[in-house]
Amino acid sequence: MKYFSTTLLALAIAVLLCWQLPWCYNFFFAKSGRPPFTLYSCVIGDFAMMEHQEGKGMTYRDASGRTYTQAEFDSILPMFYARQLMADERFPDTLNGVHITPRMVQTENFTFRTDPASVNTPVIGLYPLFETMSGRVELEQPEDVFRITDRGMEFMVMQTNRVDEEKSRLFTEAMQKKGFRFPALDIAGNPTVKKEYDEGYLLLDAEHRLYHLKQTKGRPFVRAVELPEGLRLEKLYITEFGNRKTLGFLIDSHHALYVLRSRTYEIVKTGIDSFNPRIDQLTIMGNMFDWTIRVTSADRTKCYAVRADDYSLIKTIEHKIERKRMPGLVFTSPSDKLVKPRFE
Repeated sequence: MKYFSTTLLALAIAVLLCWQLPWCYNFFFAKSGRPPFTLYSCVIGDFAMMEHQEGKGMTYRDASGRTYTQAEFDSILPMFYARQLMADERFPDTLNGVHITPRMVQTENFTFRTDPASVNTPVIGLYPLFETMSGRVELEQPEDVFRITDRGMEFMVMQTNRVDEEKSRLFTEAMQKKGFRFPALDIAGNPTVKKEYDEGYLLLDAEHRLYHLKQTKGRPFVRAVELPEGLRLEKLYITEFGNRKTLGFLIDSHHALYVLRSRTYEIVKTGIDSFNPRIDQLTIMGNMFDWTIRVTSADRTKCYAVRADDYSLIKTIEHKIERKRMPGLVFTSPSDKLVKPRFE
């Protein structure tokens, strides 16, 4: 018994040392390099970067090495710093030969972010379906939620925790008529009332076919989206941006990024190399002229500038990330939201 207790104590101490020693070292001594904040500027036709440097404070430069004052930096990124330029009465009337207004900037600008934790963490699988044409300015939270099983679509009344059989049958039959094969491999939506409008959900059925589902005046709207030959989708994101030009972002089995246009349901491939949603972070900052797409992996950040009209590639820049950390036992990870022992 004494031998067992000693062994158990030694094992506990070893585990604590593997956990706490690397943590203490990384907390006090390890430094992780951060890439500069980078945006493409259609004014100079190059990437503009902002970063904090020890002894110099905040520095502003472009990819060629030219430095700028803060006011000059605002001017080369007029779509991003529109509010500051308006406050300084320096907001331009035209840009690239196009007349622009603050209202246009507000409508066209958007930011989209996703990280591995949102993909690798298990989900409950219950989703609210909003009414898209309620006649009200603000969206209202429904009294039920839905789930998609191998048998069909089920609506659960939250107050009673019972299945709404009639509504479930109505939506299931509508999906089956469009050729949907249950269950859904991916369900992409934005389940919040804090948005200007609702486009429902993008669905990937059991045969990797793409569908658009929403509720209009209490009735199901189901649209099967035709995919280009050979395209096999793996991950979906719905957008719901202010300009309503896009419906979603799509990732295929080769980690290519596509844009699903609204109204026409046209699928357009972007000019970026690769994005793996399970291990990479993605940030897209767009305006009416161009998008800056930032893909961050473990050791580098690659920024792509693409055109806002056809998403073709304009330019790329890459920043390496130096991470000097002592490996050890950890229980959490930025790649998911699970608490479990792992060595990294």
